[in-house]
Amino acid sequence: MRALAPAEVAEAFRAACLAELSALKPGNVHVFAAGHGMETAQFEAAATAAAPAVADPTLRVGARVLAAVEASLAVAGCNTNLGIILLCAPLAVAAESGGPLRKHLTIVLDGLDLSDAAATFRAIAAASPGGLGASAEADVRAPASITLKDAMALAADRDAIARQYVTGYADLFALGVPVLAGDPLERRRIEDTYLAFLATLPDSHIARKFGLKQAEAVRMEAAALRGRLAGLSPAERHEALLAFDASLKSRGLNPGTSADLTVASIFAALLAAPAEA
Repeated sequence: MRALAPAEVAEAFRAACLAELSALKPGNVHVFAAGHGMETAQFEAAATAAAPAVADPTLRVGARVLAAVEASLAVAGCNTNLGIILLCAPLAVAAESGGPLRKHLTIVLDGLDLSDAAATFRAIAAASPGGLGASAEADVRAPASITLKDAMALAADRDAIARQYVTGYADLFALGVPVLAGDPLERRRIEDTYLAFLATLPDSHIARKFGLKQAEAVRMEAAALRGRLAGLSPAERHEALLAFDASLKSRGLNPGTSADLTVASIFAALLAAPAEA
């Protein structure tokens, strides 16, 4: 894989965010239905605003996260993409190095320091994601005292985004990227990627707000739906996804982490595409 220019990284980030919005992802905001008091226009504006910061080669990972979150909040008025930015910033840095993306991602993650933690903590506190609680160690509202990777390790057992930082994005490359092979921007592949995450991993956003039992119940519902979709026509598939979407939203359940992992998977697949061209 060749080293990517900032403009290429920024465009890949924006394309990944917009493509995810074009897919029918049950429980999330998408072009087929709004939800949770948010519209697709807010996510589109946030993607465009965050892209330059995510791709800024003069900034470290933490500084990119902070700048991208601040830019997103300024145009969207609420937290639309904190998880996306947390996942995509290290990928962006890795793509600028050239060579195998996963290898360089590991180097980036191992090189995260105290300044990355401090800037990321500020970003998380500013975005104030749903269900954010307090922690005795590495509380985002307090000065950072450990590196960002070490801080993520403390939350890895309960948060899928934090877990990616300490596993080299294992879930992303095992569950997401392979499904997107061929055309990362194709709507059906994106929907299948989202369902792969939702049906396999209890969604962290739901778990933070409603508890792990509820997250596991949604995971089981998604797994059952995923099994039914294979035998359906395109029209029947669409209706089944819409029905699950309405059911989740009627219960106030937003699998936001599954959506974040989906965007990051698209981004990773697009970043790797030049090596395959």
